[in-house]
Amino acid sequence: MFLEYNPLWDTHFGYRTKTDPYPESEIALHPELFLTGVMFGLSIAAPVGPIGVLCIRRTLVYGRLNGFLSGMGAASADAVYGSIAGFGLTLISSSLMRGQFWLHLLGGLFLVYLGLKTFFAQPGLEAAETNPTSDLAKAYATTFLLTLTNPMTILSFAAIFAGLDVTATAGDYPSAFKLVLGVFTGSALWWGLLSLGIGFLHNKVSPNSLQWINRISGTIITSFGILAFITI
Repeated sequence: MFLEYNPLWDTHFGYRTKTDPYPESEIALHPELFLTGVMFGLSIAAPVGPIGVLCIRRTLVYGRLNGFLSGMGAASADAVYGSIAGFGLTLISSSLMRGQFWLHLLGGLFLVYLGLKTFFAQPGLEAAETNPTSDLAKAYATTFLLTLTNPMTILSFAAIFAGLDVTATAGDYPSAFKLVLGVFTGSALWWGLLSLGIGFLHNKVSPNSLQWINRISGTIITSFGILAFITI
């Protein structure tokens, strides 16, 4: 005589059912969702790209806080796209994907502008013209907008959510929130560590070295802008 299958056995043996990935009563018992989000956030932020170059350069020139806020702009944009994917906002995501040509174009133009501005920047003049409040706000805003010009990020989030069976369409909003919060935390952790480490070199770099840093950073950022045009 065979015993009738009881779906609660999945929970007992550590498995999740397809219809109820994380029952509401057990959500608090699954910190791995948050930790998975943290690792995913680190994997998104860590590769060196235009945001990383901007963060490093701004930390060297303006200090840790400026570099950290530059990274936080990118982390916030990742959280926005993660929320769109995690909470099933398909209308917004489809609209962004349809307009990705123009977003890539704007992002490329913005990168070229920032790259050329960085390349020709004079370290002495930059220090004299810096307004702490507006400069910090600008640092955050520029990287936030730059990251938003890459809607393909939504697909990355959608893939990991699907792989973990965490979908808002199934009413699993708490799990989606945990993942998005983890992604934001992981990204913020990376930018904090990066700006903290690079910050030790702040005020220890000569004006001549800063000039070369500006030129190298400007060239790299401009190259990413040109690459954005090529891949449209």
